[in-house]
Amino acid sequence: MSASAAAVASTCLGFSSSTTPRTTLHRPLRRRLPSVRCSLAAALGLRAPPKLVDSILSKVKGTDRGVLLPKDGHQEVADVALQLGKYCINEPVKSPLIFGEWEVLYCSVPTSPGGLYRTPLGRLIFKTNEMLQVVEAPDVVKNKVSFTVFGLEGAVSLKGKLNVMDGKWIQVVFEPPEFKLGSLGFQYGGESEVKLEITYVDEKIRLGKGSRGSLFVFLRR
Repeated sequence: MSASAAAVASTCLGFSSSTTPRTTLHRPLRRRLPSVRCSLAAALGLRAPPKLVDSILSKVKGTDRGVLLPKDGHQEVADVALQLGKYCINEPVKSPLIFGEWEVLYCSVPTSPGGLYRTPLGRLIFKTNEMLQVVEAPDVVKNKVSFTVFGLEGAVSLKGKLNVMDGKWIQVVFEPPEFKLGSLGFQYGGESEVKLEITYVDEKIRLGKGSRGSLFVFLRR
């Protein structure tokens, strides 16, 4: 029993009024416990086998973020993600591991990240260069899709506020998107909202599942 548990027990257990102790009870010396500091290393308490991490990365790289994968390929990714989920740390949304710059490597529904720009027609016009997500402490999320269209470099960016729903789920409320193409830039549309469950995170990758079941694989940059 730990010192804290013993202290709780001592307050809950007492002598009956009919019992008279014959000897004086002395308070035991309290043992000083070493202080515990929260650190990145502590957050890595459960580490998945490297072969599982390497396996999911090998299955999604070079697939245009999942677009080029056949149905059985998506299932293989889902199977490995399920295995990795068994090693997820407790309450990953409270871990410093979620912060940083992440590349979107895969989504089981290709149009989930990027929206219209990732539809079949959108991909014909807008050649995707990068899809990034930056999570900044304490509660800022920035999404960016950079592309080339008609020889010009452009990007669509979103900035949102992260709200913790529970130990695994987050909600992000985004401001209207900002479109840039060359020297042209403007905002359009309205606010949007997404919910995401963090199913695994370590110092290299992060896995998430959307409220509609879309699976995401992020690689730390």
